[in-house]
Amino acid sequence: MTTTPGIDVRRLIDDAERDGVQKLVVGAVVHRGGEILVLRRSGDDAFLPGIEELPSGGVEPGEDLLTALRRELAEEIGWTGPFVLDPGFVTNFDYVSGSGRKARQYTFGIAHYERPITLSAEHTGYRWLAPADVDDSDVTDETARTIRDWGTAVL
Repeated sequence: MTTTPGIDVRRLIDDAERDGVQKLVVGAVVHRGGEILVLRRSGDDAFLPGIEELPSGGVEPGEDLLTALRRELAEEIGWTGPFVLDPGFVTNFDYVSGSGRKARQYTFGIAHYERPITLSAEHTGYRWLAPADVDDSDVTDETARTIRDWGTAVL
């Protein structure tokens, strides 16, 4: 089970539909002690090879946002089981996906709670990054803004 204190998930989907978004993506600001987990994409990946990113991925047809988030966390960092989203924190950005569709990524905050990190084959490494150090990373501008949004909201 996942709890969503202060977050209206249905409204997020309605907003995306209203704005003509064709693809939904979910992501997580996994944090511990004021630092954020960033993953390094494989250099062979067809989409944004070698960049650093937050755990994230597309919402499958018929899947709700939180089910997709749970699946992506299991696939990308090996997390299973329940988690609690940070109360009231969700941010988003729009972009054009690799397939040319208008996409919106909703990113939620989740505490690390010392769970082990087991990377998928699409990632080659990870590190913990303080929001103040985001300029010394290889994240996209949108991900940098997401990390700063989290730092402003929580720190």
